[in-house]
Amino acid sequence: MIKISILYPNNKGSRFDMSYYIDTHMPLSIGLLSTHSGFKGVSVERGLGGALPGTDAAYIAMCHYLFNSAEDFMAAFTPHAAVLQGDMSNYTNIEPIIQVNEVLISR
Repeated sequence: MIKISILYPNNKGSRFDMSYYIDTHMPLSIGLLSTHSGFKGVSVERGLGGALPGTDAAYIAMCHYLFNSAEDFMAAFTPHAAVLQGDMSNYTNIEPIIQVNEVLISR
């Protein structure tokens, strides 16, 4: 299984509208990507703090998609890339970090 992680760094002065992301962007994204047979799930997380009490989280938000393979993710994402990427300016000015991961343990 493959996890596609989309990480939004918690940069000083950056803008991230969590309500829009949760209520509008993610339902759109899930609706489009989940129709692919390789889609296995998605989670969204909000950064609350760093390792030490009182420190900021490294990421303001993280989204993790699970797919059977990276090829399945690309097949699901590519037809909708313009719509999903075009919507980003509605909730953030952050350039996300995207990482493809192989899931070795999941319980």
